[in-house]
Amino acid sequence: MKIFRNPDAMWREEDESRDQANQGLETGEDVADIGTSIILHSGKMHSLNILGTEIWKLLDGKSLDEIVASLQEGFEVEEEVLREDIKTFLSEMKEEGLIYEE
Repeated sequence: MKIFRNPDAMWREEDESRDQANQGLETGEDVADIGTSIILHSGKMHSLNILGTEIWKLLDGKSLDEIVASLQEGFEVEEEVLREDIKTFLSEMKEEGLIYEE
């Protein structure tokens, strides 16, 4: 199953916030609450943290396994924990109509 972003969703990455989150990751800070991108769709605005943003950028026809493998290198977390976080994120995005699978 391949996962795609909804082409009707407009999004942008916030460079300053991304840099702040990356610096926090390097020093071991909790950066989960730093919004690094914004998605606009169906009159709603969604803010994504650094992990959500990195997942979002990979939603161009990759499978769950491919997404996990891509992110495993950049985030120091056990694969099973990362996989569950990604699955939760994808489920929430699917409920909002922001992604689809083929």
